[in-house]
Amino acid sequence: MPKYEFNVAMTCEGCSGAVERILKRVEEVETYSVDLPGKKVYVTTNLPKDQVLEIIKKAGKETSFVGES
Repeated sequence: MPKYEFNVAMTCEGCSGAVERILKRVEEVETYSVDLPGKKVYVTTNLPKDQVLEIIKKAGKETSFVGES
């Protein structure tokens, strides 16, 4: 299962909390982690990276795909 890395413009715990609340509701997301100081979000899922990108953008934060591991 791929693990995707995204840059997300998060400046506070409220920002990271919004991202977490959205990802928590997506059944297909196996795991996720939020690195607030690094402004990164890591998501493990079988969903396409573009779909995950759009899901994270629903938090209202500027988001970009970094890579897959």
